[in-house]
Amino acid sequence: MPSGYRPDRETDFAGFPSTTPIVIDNGASTFRIGWAGEAEPRVAFRNIVQRPRHRSSGETVTVVGDTDPALMKYFDCTRSAIRSPFDDDVVYQFEYMEYILDFGFDRLGATSEVGHPILMTECECNPSFSRARMSELLFETYGVPSIAFGIDDVFSYKYNQKLGNCGEDGLAISCEHGTCHVVPFLKGEPVLGACCRTNVGGFHITDFLRQLLSLKYPYHSASITWEKAEELKKEHCYVALDYMSELQIFKNNKEEAEEKTRYWQLPWVPPPVEEPPSEEELARKAALKEKAGQRLRDMAAAKRSQKIAELEKQLSYLEELMEQLDGAEEEEATAILGRSGYLSQQEIKSAILKATQSLRKAKGESNGNEEKADASGVDKYPLVSVPDETLTPEQLKEKKKQILLKTTTEGRMRAKQRRAEEEALREKQEEERRLENPELYLEELRARYSELSDRVDQRKRQKLNGGKTNGNHNSSGGVGRGERLNAAQKERMRLLTSAAFDRGKGEDTFGTRDEDWLVYKKMSKDNNDDDDGNDDDESELARIASKIQDMDPTFVNKAEAVQQTPEPPKVRTLTAEDYRISIGIERFRCPEILFQPGMIGIDQAGIDEMVSISLRRLMEDEAVKERLCQSILVTGGCSLIPGMIPRLESGIRQFRPYLSTLKLVRAADPLIDAWRGAAAFAASSKFGRHTFSLADYREHGENLFHRYNIVYSL
Repeated sequence: MPSGYRPDRETDFAGFPSTTPIVIDNGASTFRIGWAGEAEPRVAFRNIVQRPRHRSSGETVTVVGDTDPALMKYFDCTRSAIRSPFDDDVVYQFEYMEYILDFGFDRLGATSEVGHPILMTECECNPSFSRARMSELLFETYGVPSIAFGIDDVFSYKYNQKLGNCGEDGLAISCEHGTCHVVPFLKGEPVLGACCRTNVGGFHITDFLRQLLSLKYPYHSASITWEKAEELKKEHCYVALDYMSELQIFKNNKEEAEEKTRYWQLPWVPPPVEEPPSEEELARKAALKEKAGQRLRDMAAAKRSQKIAELEKQLSYLEELMEQLDGAEEEEATAILGRSGYLSQQEIKSAILKATQSLRKAKGESNGNEEKADASGVDKYPLVSVPDETLTPEQLKEKKKQILLKTTTEGRMRAKQRRAEEEALREKQEEERRLENPELYLEELRARYSELSDRVDQRKRQKLNGGKTNGNHNSSGGVGRGERLNAAQKERMRLLTSAAFDRGKGEDTFGTRDEDWLVYKKMSKDNNDDDDGNDDDESELARIASKIQDMDPTFVNKAEAVQQTPEPPKVRTLTAEDYRISIGIERFRCPEILFQPGMIGIDQAGIDEMVSISLRRLMEDEAVKERLCQSILVTGGCSLIPGMIPRLESGIRQFRPYLSTLKLVRAADPLIDAWRGAAAFAASSKFGRHTFSLADYREHGENLFHRYNIVYSL
């Protein structure tokens, strides 16, 4: 039945006499209603209810049966789930059952009260309370004069018996929407005490298929709806004759597995192909780029011109200032320097030289290296070459400081040059040793590398643990804050504490004397000595590792042996293959739950084992059971799954004696035969003897249903 199908309303309801019964096949999957004696039901729809709200008005609307997607877009279905009045083929929710009966009688053409006898199908051994509530609903709400209840599987068996598909003695195997039943027949009547039931049916197959596909393709779970899974089940699922052998086919990746795999292509729109830009577009972009570049060049040129003008103006001012100082006396020169902000003529000359260099650089002119060196020396230490007689006391202090800095810098440069010479000499000696005995040289390098590596690691551990060692002279992993401080930090704290209270009486007078601040110089020296030693070891370690790698390519440096962070996967363009869902092993795995309910967590017998259980419950001899197995009718919607009859026959043979006769046959129409059998039963002249009225129901109450049972053989 296609989704969105809505049955038309019948117009000949008034043409039937009030004695004509209405036949209702109240199945858990489909609701069918029609007139007694007819070959087909008048109305059929899914036995479900949904109550969404209208998006504009907010009014709740009741939708029964299949929904039309074109109309459902006007309703908000997020808060209303699809409901069924059934629970394991037994009606529990009579509120939803009333909505369904209202819709069914309306489609049949009824206007107010129904006024016709009702024959309604039910499952085997239907509970008395369900019959009572259904009878009350039909009597009180629809004005039904009389009601009769019958088992749908029995009606289907009796209808196929008339067609010659089965005999008076036999078995009916019904695989329905929510349950499966096995009912034995003796002399045309069902033996309800020997029937067997399992709470697994077509609904569970569909739901299991939906779950498997959703887990297999989680990114497409929104497209795998229950309705689509039902469609895939009907089109592609089959029952395997030997489940384990079928699994081996897919496990070994044989060609047969590929042939049995089906594919479902989801809607996919290919991404737009980026066409290369045309020559006109390239020319336009190049013109825009050139225009933007020219604008930046113009801005840079304007800025450079402004800077050149400022430098020329500054240079002109400094030259005028020098001319004034050259022709002025000592007192007047001092006053001019005070107004200008410069300390001496030498500082002005240094400023003139610096401005001249900046101006040449701005104009793009080059300077010599010697001139640069002289300029840098003059810029850094302008007062060194100035005589002491021409300097003020403040300038003399500044001159002493510059002389100290210049001497220190020159000493560092000489030390650096000396270290370079020593390094060159050491490299020459090591090269001679390498050429003389390469094996011995490599061993010495490895030993030196191991020693330095241990020293660096130990120093790092001491920084973390504060230099504290245990009795075995090993670094101890302390847990307190003091143990986390390194040695330099502890020494710094000791010096600060001793400096603050070294004058006695615990009085804090630190900082009143200039000598107090020398403690920071000592702290910095200690810390720098520690860091410099560590840096020297690390640089030496890197140098030795480089030499070892040159001689032994297989050597791995510890500092470089760091696990690289994996690069994130690149985003791949989705193709039609990514939107294709394959259905392989799911085709026969889902229907297998009818034979192995334990696959979905239901601890019950399979339908093949149910036949053996039902036969054991019969208090008959083996000859009778042999006769029953020669007339087995398979009905219900699940019987239409390909491979069901051969698999049932194979499974039943395992519980029957060797070479016993078996005959299984599928019903003429497993979906409608129950309604057809009920319609034929309601059209017979003896139907009235099996109904009960409202007066009978009010007189006996629910006790009526404990002993109520119609006779199907007419």
